[in-house]
Amino acid sequence: MAHIDLPDGAPGILGLMAFRPETAKPLNDLAEVLLRGESSLTRGERELIAAYVSNENDCYFCCASHSSFAAAQLPGGHDVVESVKAKESAEAVSPKLLALLTIAGEVARGGLNVGEHHVQSARDEGATDVEIHDTVLIAAAFCMFNRYVDGLGTWAPTDRTVYDDMAQMIVTEGYAASTPGT
Repeated sequence: MAHIDLPDGAPGILGLMAFRPETAKPLNDLAEVLLRGESSLTRGERELIAAYVSNENDCYFCCASHSSFAAAQLPGGHDVVESVKAKESAEAVSPKLLALLTIAGEVARGGLNVGEHHVQSARDEGATDVEIHDTVLIAAAFCMFNRYVDGLGTWAPTDRTVYDDMAQMIVTEGYAASTPGT
């Protein structure tokens, strides 16, 4: 049961957005830019970073939803996503993405855990400064989203098909479509 009185039937961050629509828009705008805006990282790769950080933070709703969003946009789908979350991904993703995921994981533990050797490793695999920047920003934003969702005790469906259905809307319409009143 949520710690505050949220609208019935809306899980995770969706219930929080319905509760405070005035905060929903800037949060969805941020997600739209980070996960769907112009980038040399694919949308699937950026969603995978979000899912990975959410998994590291034990945020079930965010992990399940962004895992489905990533799977819908990555070759290999859920198998790749699950491999990455289990840290068995050496073959599942590129060395560059693996290095960026390492940085994202360090951000999840605390920003000061990112060291020059992490950044250099990503550069050695071909990551640009913009990709490193965006990885850190996605990871930091998802630390906030995870703490928002879990800090207010929201509920999350356990059926993956619910998240796969949400993925179809996000992939085709984006995050603005989940803003109340749009």
